[in-house]
Amino acid sequence: MQLVAVCLIGQFLAMCAPYDDAPQISQTVDEQPTYRIGATDTLDIFVWRNPELSTSIPVRPDGRISVPLIEDLQAAGKTSTELARDIEAVLSEYLQDPIVTVIVTEFVGPFSQQVRVVGEAAEPQAIPFRERMTTLDVMIAVGGLTEFAAGNRAVLVREAEDGKKNFRVRLDDLLKEGDMSANVEVLPGDVIIVPQAWF
Repeated sequence: MQLVAVCLIGQFLAMCAPYDDAPQISQTVDEQPTYRIGATDTLDIFVWRNPELSTSIPVRPDGRISVPLIEDLQAAGKTSTELARDIEAVLSEYLQDPIVTVIVTEFVGPFSQQVRVVGEAAEPQAIPFRERMTTLDVMIAVGGLTEFAAGNRAVLVREAEDGKKNFRVRLDDLLKEGDMSANVEVLPGDVIIVPQAWF
């Protein structure tokens, strides 16, 4: 009977710890990504010397925008500079050498650039990425961990050129012990999985 119980506990622990062999993530990120516009971002579009064409608009859920003289233009997934050049190309049919500036004023970002937290966070959610965002910033945004969280067994899943990579993050050390060496930078598209404690 005891042998059966030990076997069952072993199987349970194996199922609950699929990421236990994940390496610990490094402290810093070498290169910061470029922000790309996402659906529901708000844009200020300024057309030099043409105030009637300048406007402030949200990006529609389908990722497109409509502005004066332009009915439908893809915005999501582009940088503000790329979108400005696209608008200039369309406006050049009506204006001579238009100069356009696009400023993102309210950030959400495309799904591929959001940071998601699932599992035993107080408020699991997707968070717009910010430059130099760290796990501490993410934990503040989701309200910390639940009392049932196994924070030091949390895993960060990151998309890499050769597929998804899993890294261990030490959230308990960071939040409960104040160990800032556990405060690592995150990147757009990262997913932080916080498992439940076994006992």
